Amino acid sequence: MSQITDVERAGKTTATVQAGAAPQASQPNPLRIFQTLNAFQQTAALRAAIELDLFTLIAEGATTVPHIAQRAGAAEKGVRVLCDFLVILGFLTKRDLHYGLAPDAGLFLDRRSPAYMGSAVRFLNAPELLDAYRDFTAVVRKGGTLMPGQGSVEPENPIWVEFARSMAPLMFMPAKAVAQMVGTDSSGRTIKVLDIAAGHGLFGIAIARQNPRAHIVALDWSSVLEVARENARKEGVDARYSTLPGSAFEVDFGTGYDLILFTNFLHHFDVPTNENLLRKAYTALVPGGRVVLLEFVPNDDRVTPPESASFSVIMLGTTASGDAYTFAEYQRMLSNVGFTQSEHVRLEQSPESVIIGTK
Repeated sequence: MSQITDVERAGKTTATVQAGAAPQASQPNPLRIFQTLNAFQQTAALRAAIELDLFTLIAEGATTVPHIAQRAGAAEKGVRVLCDFLVILGFLTKRDLHYGLAPDAGLFLDRRSPAYMGSAVRFLNAPELLDAYRDFTAVVRKGGTLMPGQGSVEPENPIWVEFARSMAPLMFMPAKAVAQMVGTDSSGRTIKVLDIAAGHGLFGIAIARQNPRAHIVALDWSSVLEVARENARKEGVDARYSTLPGSAFEVDFGTGYDLILFTNFLHHFDVPTNENLLRKAYTALVPGGRVVLLEFVPNDDRVTPPESASFSVIMLGTTASGDAYTFAEYQRMLSNVGFTQSEHVRLEQSPESVIIGTK
């Protein structure tokens, strides 16, 4: 009989009501409809600000419209409208005629910051991904992407090279959290790790940094693995980092692994496909070995937490059969292929969860 445990860090929501005020019934209001139909303008504004390097310019002291416009090579009217809109959205502050950075913009959108995440716009707003939503009505009718073939996961899709290069900054913190959870082995023995669909390689690299006895095998398309190798060299773990080019569905994993990582991968496929991959991983693990999943995991109601639950829209628009699966669904997948324990941990300050299955 399988033993299943679920460990979650649940956030608490509190509401503050003015003392003595009676609760007010919610009244129908068309504002949310107007805001949602115009939400594409928010995307366009943030993308423009990143491309103009506006946040960095403000951080460097260009805080007025004429100064920003001169540094950015843009029209003063355009800069004024963009900056005021970014104040409304909460990315900038404004006092008199001077703009400043909100804390999250200062940390994540100033190019000089070690936590800079602006490069993510190149993947998240890639033309082929934006095009996937131009006829979302047809996507809903079909129940899957209108992109050719398997959508974003079509073999050797060059978009994954862009993913590996531009999305890495968003993965530093999750990679460190995963490494702290699973990367330490008190026995002092060498551990063997397979990083499937490694992309930028940061998850395997973080484990190699956490554990000097960890040897990483990264599996992905050969063009993507070039990026992972670069990152392994930069982090000084390339001597314990090898690559296995090809498709996770076709390449022989080998055996003897203590850990197998599936980070941001299984959500691209349907349940039977995932079970086949997990079965293949189960065979490649040593007894007591673990499979580690990083995923957007909604609650059973499929609408909370909102950031995790909303990921299903991305999968519907860009894949043929992917989805945001609940922990109960991952439990069944893991149990069906032989894993006897599974654990669910929601990451702090992230919409993603770690699921660990033990052989």
